[in-house]
Amino acid sequence: MTTRRLAAATSVLSTAAAGVLLVGCSASVDVGSTSKMSSDKLATTLAEKLAATTGRPKPDITCPEDLAGKAGTATRCKLTADDGSTLGVTVRVTSVGGNQINFDFEADETASPARS
Repeated sequence: MTTRRLAAATSVLSTAAAGVLLVGCSASVDVGSTSKMSSDKLATTLAEKLAATTGRPKPDITCPEDLAGKAGTATRCKLTADDGSTLGVTVRVTSVGGNQINFDFEADETASPARS
């Protein structure tokens, strides 16, 4: 896993609210015989990687679309903190080998406040 920081792992979602300190990460996922990763599997993988990196419980992450297994493809996911504030997470496919999709992910620098 790379150790490059997410674009200034700021007081991400007011650290207490998010319960995580995000660092830039890479992941590889076996997608079987398909050429894409489902949005649910992507969200689960991101949550697991962030939990493993931070030693915190898995955050609530949702991804609106499947991730196509093609280098350069990107999608946006959303991390929601307990207080309702959100942080965007960009996922970009770096390479594909056989059934393996390799990708990097990076969180936005600024969180959006919870809706009142």
